[in-house]
Amino acid sequence: MPPRRAVTGRSQEPRQRYAEELRLLRAQKGDSLRQLGEALGWDWSLFGKMEKGETLGGPEVAQALDQYYGTAGLLLTLWELAAGDPTQFRERYRRYMTLEAEAMSMWHYAVSALPGLLQTGSYARDLLSVGGSSDEELTRHVQARVGRRELLDDDEAPRFRTILSEAVLRTPLADAEEWREQLEHLLTMGDRPHVMVQVVRQECGLHALTNTDTMFLRLPDGRTVAWVETGYSGELVEETAAVERLQLSYDLVRDLALSPVESGKFIRQMLEEASCEPST
Repeated sequence: MPPRRAVTGRSQEPRQRYAEELRLLRAQKGDSLRQLGEALGWDWSLFGKMEKGETLGGPEVAQALDQYYGTAGLLLTLWELAAGDPTQFRERYRRYMTLEAEAMSMWHYAVSALPGLLQTGSYARDLLSVGGSSDEELTRHVQARVGRRELLDDDEAPRFRTILSEAVLRTPLADAEEWREQLEHLLTMGDRPHVMVQVVRQECGLHALTNTDTMFLRLPDGRTVAWVETGYSGELVEETAAVERLQLSYDLVRDLALSPVESGKFIRQMLEEASCEPST
């Protein structure tokens, strides 16, 4: 059977197709980005980034656009395809990403790397380059990772707590200046009222989450789910009893962590040490 030929001539890549449809619909409507933002109540820059393919926005944005343009669910469908595109995220990550966009609050534990929501572009690129992606794929993955940070930039951003193993802060980037920028970004984010950063010192020894990256999501319907990573695999945990066991482990780790204030002092100490080291 011959390969299927595109009828419209538009992109067959889900994320790019979503961006193309957004641009086309706005052009047909005759709105500027500012007019669109005023009509829907979101900052106009969000729509600009969506139309460039830099971010997908959330499902609620796609739904609002469907209603505004009268497209009867088309954009939400394209959003779901783009969010679940395996070239952007692993297949098992699909549902998690949808739920993350809906979360009312999030709390997280990091074993060896900073959470994506707090990574700079340089940090994300170094971390993701380990997978051996091509330059084009790597750029796309980094854009997707950095785009997720917008979740914490919204006026109604969810509350977010992360507890970092000290190992995270003892594993710098190869470029000293980029590492300092990452530490400064971490401090800046930790100063936000809805973001809390804590550190567990190595001297605390082994604990219940020693080798388990975990993110909890509190959803609008009151449920809590967890995404668990163990280095080689990831799992979305939705069964209540299993989530409660993980939450108990998280609470025990939180009891070991430095307070947010003391954690900030520790990160500043790491920044000072990094500033004293010569750039490579």
